[in-house]
Amino acid sequence: MQSYTIVTGASCGIGYEIAQLFAKDKNNLILVARNEEKLNEIKKDFEQKYKINVIVIRLDLSVDNDVDYLYEYVEKNKIVVDNLINNAGIGNFGEFYKADCTKDLDMIKLNVYSLTKLMKLFLPNMIKRNKGGILNVASTAAFGVGPMMSVYYATKSYVLSLTESVSAEVKGTNVKIAAICPGPVDTGFQGKAGVKKAKIAKGYMMKADEVARDAYKKYNKGKTIIIPGYKNKVLVQSFRFLPRKVIGMAALRLNK
Repeated sequence: MQSYTIVTGASCGIGYEIAQLFAKDKNNLILVARNEEKLNEIKKDFEQKYKINVIVIRLDLSVDNDVDYLYEYVEKNKIVVDNLINNAGIGNFGEFYKADCTKDLDMIKLNVYSLTKLMKLFLPNMIKRNKGGILNVASTAAFGVGPMMSVYYATKSYVLSLTESVSAEVKGTNVKIAAICPGPVDTGFQGKAGVKKAKIAKGYMMKADEVARDAYKKYNKGKTIIIPGYKNKVLVQSFRFLPRKVIGMAALRLNK
């Protein structure tokens, strides 16, 4: 039985960069995203460059049947999943009462429901083998309050809380559960979500490869909560001392 690392949302951004780091360390990959053409390009590149096996699966993980398909594919082909990287996620921008309801509910499906179900499906075998790990992509948003992106912030708070709780449950095993909490990242995410950022917020922007390198290094060392970048660490620490009302008002100014 061959071992693989699953990376969702692997066609670009943080997902692509994390996948490449696993590939460099000779991990076989299962790459999941909606853009099959891009995934096949990555497959060809990684297989030639790193001499690994790459499986491409085009899925929309906001659809429940697609989540089930991924697990069933792994089981049918007797694949051992060493790592699950839950990177797939979307955002939405706007006042809560005006923001498109379908988009917000789809966000909950992808950022919360599908991530939870994937963990439920793949974690038991990791526990049974006493080996493996799950890396969830959260956000510095998980620590704060997010006017204009209220549902997105709420989903990332959920991801962080779930990660910390499950990490505590598996303590004493050789299974790692971690969350990476980046601030703004220079990917297509901001544009797709319709996010507007004040000039000061853009000063926190990091490159996807920087975020991925920090996440990969600290995940492999067993760290549970990973906050890339000095500015983001300071920002998150400040949340401990400020009233949440103040944090919310500051976020509103930054997001407008």
